[in-house]
Amino acid sequence: MIPLIEKQRPHVVEVCRRLHVRRLELFGSAARDDFDPSRSDIDLLVEFEPDSSVPALEAYFGLKEALEALFGRRVDLVMPGAVRNPYVQADIERSRRLLYAA
Repeated sequence: MIPLIEKQRPHVVEVCRRLHVRRLELFGSAARDDFDPSRSDIDLLVEFEPDSSVPALEAYFGLKEALEALFGRRVDLVMPGAVRNPYVQADIERSRRLLYAA
């Protein structure tokens, strides 16, 4: 896991609590050794609390915007079940690292 993620982790936890995130996991290059600070984005697998008082779109885009501001780079949020490609699923499974769990 890259140092930028570790440095911002307390703020990530705060944002996740505010937006009723159930689980947030890092995957891809930021979770492996091939992260390129000049061009890599940050890939995250996110699951929201099902009975949240925060509307789904507000939570999704609020989380995306907050994390992009924290990390200073583009963030891709992926919902569980949204990835149908078995090769991409396998890559996510191999590299995923837990950042937050409610």
